[in-house]
Amino acid sequence: MLSRTERSGVEESRRGIFKLSTFVASVLILSAACSPSLAAEESVGEKIKKIFSTPTPTPTPHKKKKSATTKKESASPSPTPSRKKKSVSPSPAVSPTAKAKKKSSPTPEPSETPSPTPTPSLSPTATAAPESGKRGAPNATLLPEAISGFENYSPKVQQLLSSALELTTRNLDYKYGSADPGNGGMDCSGFVYFVLKQNGVEDVPRDSSEQYIWLRRAGKFEPVVSQKDDSFEFDNLKPGDLLFWTGTYAIARDPPITHAMIYLGREKKTGARVMVGASDGRTYQSQQRFGVSVFDFKMPRADKGEIEDGKVHPRFVGYAHIPGLRD
Repeated sequence: MLSRTERSGVEESRRGIFKLSTFVASVLILSAACSPSLAAEESVGEKIKKIFSTPTPTPTPHKKKKSATTKKESASPSPTPSRKKKSVSPSPAVSPTAKAKKKSSPTPEPSETPSPTPTPSLSPTATAAPESGKRGAPNATLLPEAISGFENYSPKVQQLLSSALELTTRNLDYKYGSADPGNGGMDCSGFVYFVLKQNGVEDVPRDSSEQYIWLRRAGKFEPVVSQKDDSFEFDNLKPGDLLFWTGTYAIARDPPITHAMIYLGREKKTGARVMVGASDGRTYQSQQRFGVSVFDFKMPRADKGEIEDGKVHPRFVGYAHIPGLRD
């Protein structure tokens, strides 16, 4: 049982709580009218229920709830989460910059696309280079049928010239000191040596000067002193004969024969004399060829001496019939 003083204290505390609750209710109603956002979060009746639902009659827990509410309210507008969001926002801001850099990287890709465009322009030049394999125009070749009267040649001559023309299709360079097409090229006397050996001429020498001596001793040589293409000295010139020059390059040699080729005959299309062999710059159809090729057989210019201005100029000395070729 409570005493009167205790009962009166409880009644006074209840009255104080009631007054306080009515005051809080009025404040909340006014705040709800002023700020609809706060009224939307929590209704007045709910807040009054919370006030009356507190088991402790002491006003101190109400102050704690207010402090709690203020903490919640202070926690909600606290700038710290906003700073965290701002601190997070720069990280995606860096990621777009990285993406922008990645987007900038494709920009050289279109710039690389023109680079293939010059490559096709280089490809024809690259295809022409393997065809020629050297300076000047590509090696020239002829079919046997393109030579006038080839079908009337003796079988040995046909075989010799056909094997010589076949070498012109291999894209061989002019290679000094070589008599083997397996080396990728041959020199002039090496070409003659290889073709004659291939066709059963066993006693052919390797050097052009020695080849000249070999044919002179065999009585097969026809000297040419004239510098004209239509000279009578060419009356005995036959397809398969060897042609000799001096002065194509400077060398101490006796006799000074420096160049040799094989005579083919006349081309059907042009009627011009043609020859086959290895050369370092003779012409066919007015274009220089460097290697094993078909060439025009023309006399050197009449206004050029054998030695002029300290330079050696070529001079045609004659032709010779290969022993046993027409027997």
